[in-house]
Amino acid sequence: MTATAQDRTTGGAGSPVPAATPVPRRRRRRHESLRIGGGISPRLYVAVASSAFVLLFAIWLALTVTGAVPPLFLPTPGEVLDRLLTLAADGTLWNDILVSVGRIAVGFILATVLAVPIGILIGTYSFWEAAVEPMVDFVRYMPVVGFIPLTIIWIGIDDSQKWAIIFIGTFFQEVLLVMDNVKRVPRDLVEIGYTLGERDRSILRRIVLPSAAPGIWDTLRISLGWAWTWIVLAELVAAGSGLGYRITTAQRYFQTETIIGYLIVLGILGLVTDQTMKLVGRRVFPWAER
Repeated sequence: MTATAQDRTTGGAGSPVPAATPVPRRRRRRHESLRIGGGISPRLYVAVASSAFVLLFAIWLALTVTGAVPPLFLPTPGEVLDRLLTLAADGTLWNDILVSVGRIAVGFILATVLAVPIGILIGTYSFWEAAVEPMVDFVRYMPVVGFIPLTIIWIGIDDSQKWAIIFIGTFFQEVLLVMDNVKRVPRDLVEIGYTLGERDRSILRRIVLPSAAPGIWDTLRISLGWAWTWIVLAELVAAGSGLGYRITTAQRYFQTETIIGYLIVLGILGLVTDQTMKLVGRRVFPWAER
């Protein structure tokens, strides 16, 4: 080896020189809420959610104030607020809310009372799954709007027909979701129950239901959201009051401020019920939190 080469490896004095190691680039630490599966503090959650609504309101205001969209198609926020205040002052808004909430409550409760036990049954026993699930799937893909004339013929035009539409729109989806919640219960837990000599009823009560309960509660929360969307369709025909009825009537007279105002009211009511159920779920099922 030449002196020059030796100097390069030994530093010229015979002592080895450590090889240069690449300096790792320092990665910017992302906030926990921006990581996959990361959490978020309640304060930051509220701040981000509020900012999203503020941004949406700003876009709406900009489109209307600048005249980019004609008032017939998109009224200003002030016009929508004035319309809602007028309807609230004469009691129309409050009456429509009470009527629609009552119809949603009855239809949703009827669907839930039947869907939850059926979903648990077919999620637990393969025999009943084979007997029930294909039929539920068959009806699930039928459009709910197609049942409107049938429910009028079968039931009439009173509130029972509105309950039936909400029931049809939520029941079949709810059954399948509850079935999936039950199927996610670890099979090992069930086998341990059998090993300990427990009977089916005891395993269902002490293992299956506690394990599936948080998921079932989330299913009910999602299904209630569907019920809020079906109320407009339920009140489409032969209704004299309600949020959906008012939207349909306003459409005939091009009262877009009423339509948008009532849609906002529906969104607020749905958001309140959804967040309330989510909060209740966290309190009742604390072990389900990640």
